[in-house]
This record gives sequence, C-alpha cells and structure tokens, in this order.
Amino acid sequence: MKTIVATLTAALTATAAFALAVPAAAQSDREIERSERAFSDLVEGWEVAGEPESCITTFNSNRLRVVEHVGFAYRQGDTMWVARARNPQNLGAWDVPIIDRFGSQLCRHDSMRTVDRSSGMFSGNLFLDDFVPYRRVDAG
Repeated sequence: MKTIVATLTAALTATAAFALAVPAAAQSDREIERSERAFSDLVEGWEVAGEPESCITTFNSNRLRVVEHVGFAYRQGDTMWVARARNPQNLGAWDVPIIDRFGSQLCRHDSMRTVDRSSGMFSGNLFLDDFVPYRRVDAG
C-alpha cells in the first residue's frame, strides 16, 4: 500500500512539474521573440558596415544600451556597435550588467556578470560575441 501511495505521489509531482515547466518555456520563447523584434527595430535603417571587432572605444559609457535577451548596443557617431550575448537569458528585465573593464576599451572578453535589480544578488555570468559595426542606410 505504501509503495502504491509513493508511486502515485511521485507521478502527480512529476506531472505537476511538467505542467508548470511547459508554460514557462512558452513564456521564455515569447520573451525571446519579443526581444528579437526589439533588436530588429533597433537596427532597422542600419546595415552591417565592416568586420566585427573584439574591442571598441567607448568614450561615453552611458550610451551603452542593453537589448533585453539579446546583447548590447553602443552608438558612436554614425556607427552603432552591436554585441550579441552568448547567453542572452542573463539579460532579462531584472538583470543589471556589471562590466569590469581594463582600460579605455570595452572588450568582449572583459569580466561581465549580472545582478538582480531588486535584490542586488548575483544572477549570472555574461559572455559576448564580437562587436559588429552598423551604419545608417542612406535614404536617398
């Protein structure tokens, strides 16, 4: 009798966990789709204009923009540099990136982590791909 109750309890627990995980995965997919649309809107009217760079010079760090669940964008004159995160789930709405830079450039290999906006606790490590330059497409 105890074996049957234990088996039923385990089966109900597994079923409940699966039922909770499926909507979370669907919600995560929706967040990623929404973020990709936001990224597409960001680069609309811009075109890739050169080779990716592992480091960029950032004179004004407050221009660094976080694109949720995608990566970073930094506008410098007529160029916008975009670096996609290798683990974009660590750039959620409540995650704040902390970048330990070494020198005047922002590099993809700089030490980066995220902290939760409300608690200030560590929420993940952050890894970037190279910075890709985009330039405005001429309208005429």
